[in-house]
Amino acid sequence: MHALLLVAHGSRRQQSNDEVTLLANALRDACSQDYPIVHAGFLELASPSIPEGIERCVLDGATRITVLPYFLNSGRHVVEDVPQIVASARNRHPGIEIAIAPHLGASAMMVDLLIASAISTPVTENV
Repeated sequence: MHALLLVAHGSRRQQSNDEVTLLANALRDACSQDYPIVHAGFLELASPSIPEGIERCVLDGATRITVLPYFLNSGRHVVEDVPQIVASARNRHPGIEIAIAPHLGASAMMVDLLIASAISTPVTENV
């Protein structure tokens, strides 16, 4: 069974973490045919951590996990931290295939998303 783990940085601001959890829930609803298991995990400052998120996927029956970094740029977290955490998880779960998808900012759809967002924003006049 294939799982999707949405990975974000994590914040001291709970509302920010809740937004990620809500996004993971929306993903679960939208892609349940391809990913019957969807969870969120955080790099730091929030829980569940990335290893805990991977563990939740495994406990839910995942045999394949796609880690989706919810980051705009290929900074240290994307290039070093997340891959190191995933490598460690692979060692803990040798029978589970764990892949890392490109970070969100690398998506070819990003330009279209930004244009659509700009177009859908109502124009207001400065008063």
